[in-house]
Amino acid sequence: MEKEQFKEIQSSIPHEPGIYQYFDGKGALLYVGKAKNLRKRVSSYFLSVQENQKTIELVEKIKDIQFTIVNSEHDAFILENELIKNYQPKYNINLKDDKTYPYIIIKNESFPRVYITRRKIKDGSTYIGPFTHPLAVRELMNHIKRTIPLRTCTLPLTKKNIELGKFKVCLEYHIGNCLGPCQNFQSETNYNESIEQVQNLLKGNIKPVIQTLQTKMQEQAAAMQFEKAGFTKRKIEELESYQTKSVVYTKHQYPMDVFSIAHKEDQAYVSYLMIQEGRIIQTHILPLTVPLEENKETILSFAIHYFRTNLSSDAKEIILPIELEDTLPGVKYTIPLQGDKEQLLALSQKNADYALKDWEYKQKLVQVNPIKDDSVLLELTNQLHLGALPVHIECFDNSNIQGAFPVSAMVCFKNGQPSKSDYRKFNIKTVVGINDFASMKESVYRRYKSVLAKQQALPQLIIIDGGKGQLNAAIEALTELGIQQQVTTVGLAKNLEEIFFVGDKDSLKLNWQSDAHRLIRNIRDEVHRFGIQFHRSKRSKGALENSLDQIEGIGPKTKDLLLIYFKSVQKIKEAKLELLSEIIGPSKAQILKAAFEKRLDE
Repeated sequence: MEKEQFKEIQSSIPHEPGIYQYFDGKGALLYVGKAKNLRKRVSSYFLSVQENQKTIELVEKIKDIQFTIVNSEHDAFILENELIKNYQPKYNINLKDDKTYPYIIIKNESFPRVYITRRKIKDGSTYIGPFTHPLAVRELMNHIKRTIPLRTCTLPLTKKNIELGKFKVCLEYHIGNCLGPCQNFQSETNYNESIEQVQNLLKGNIKPVIQTLQTKMQEQAAAMQFEKAGFTKRKIEELESYQTKSVVYTKHQYPMDVFSIAHKEDQAYVSYLMIQEGRIIQTHILPLTVPLEENKETILSFAIHYFRTNLSSDAKEIILPIELEDTLPGVKYTIPLQGDKEQLLALSQKNADYALKDWEYKQKLVQVNPIKDDSVLLELTNQLHLGALPVHIECFDNSNIQGAFPVSAMVCFKNGQPSKSDYRKFNIKTVVGINDFASMKESVYRRYKSVLAKQQALPQLIIIDGGKGQLNAAIEALTELGIQQQVTTVGLAKNLEEIFFVGDKDSLKLNWQSDAHRLIRNIRDEVHRFGIQFHRSKRSKGALENSLDQIEGIGPKTKDLLLIYFKSVQKIKEAKLELLSEIIGPSKAQILKAAFEKRLDE
């Protein structure tokens, strides 16, 4: 829209608070903004000299302007954020990689489940987050599980299903982690009280939860239920222990929110501390892209609304480094110059500065790294939120035929390319029979025990080819070696090409067409090839023989196929000729049957 064109419509724009929307010639939403005075704010885009190139680019694309009048600045603020969240206009501030961070979900269902997810959908559920520190959110969930009995099953616990007696209690009920709503041992009202306790914990409000449990313990003791009272006491102690882990930073016992910002070019990082009862109970870093030349005040206003909405904060005091025009009604804004509040602000600022420096470091890595796939590695870094560029990746896989010839293999990729001199093979020594988890633990433990002994460099990323069981087994090995925090370890599901993080209920699905996903598939395929090659080599050398090995005309592939289907040689012997023919073909089936009959005659 040209300046002269804008002047023709300028007088129609009111001097009222509200939001304005810019559209291009195709009707696509480009930008949403709020203003105390709509005419004054919109006019500044067209009648003032713009120096920022992206702002100039935006103005050139604007073909239509729409505005909405609201009653207050606060209403404008809320409406603006809702529109940004729903439509994600190109030129607005947006959260980077929001969909890959974990949330805690309170599921919209009868007897709601509470678990970690990386997928936020509009299903009526309550989502708390996202949490930019996955380890912290998993620790929080562990405390919830240990102190508040909730169901973990996926049963459809409708009133009708429960009344019909369709379900039975499981092990979780018998060990005290669930109170049995599936058999109406716990009412929905009582269960919802537990959900309320969860919400208090997620807000950092631990005292009401402890008080509820203390009352319950006293009632159990009065009723001579001493075992139950002891169990409740242990839950109280667990909560008190969790509370004491938080550092006391202020003598003020009321809730406070602390915000700070580090900003450079089109990147911004906002640090948030949630304070309850004088302690830091949650910390978050919000990474933002800032397409236009926005000031710190605008970015902070966006982040404050975002955090307080997504983390359900109702603190009546906000501590921050600068004054804001946009403020929330009933909330005190404080810029401390000294004392404990100033120390909190300094700590928050330290976290924001560190996040920005980390981003700058990764940008430098890309600039100075001469390898061809540096952009791929950076993409993988961002997708998996790694602490460093994964120039060194190691991937593990198990290979066996129903427990026979168990082996593990590890392949190494450096700078996105196979480093075959670093490949390793593992004959499984401590595991008997079929135990993929134990085999994985052994191979991972042996690999990194050797790395530590030789003082070699650890990889930035470890990929475990398998599901949650294999991943947890690998983490156990790394924990025993004391290095679980020094590397990022993920699981790669075999069938769905999904990535699992430790403790996450849901998986992360990378874009199939992305270079990062392609690199992971290449690594997966290579460890499969290397592991199968080693497995066949070991088998061919006669490391372990069975009666199939002596039959002429039955090769390794046919043998593997038979063992996978029938599980044992005995079941193969008992199988009918028709079934064998379907699996390995008529001619080989005849050879097999003839060989078994000959051995019976001998």
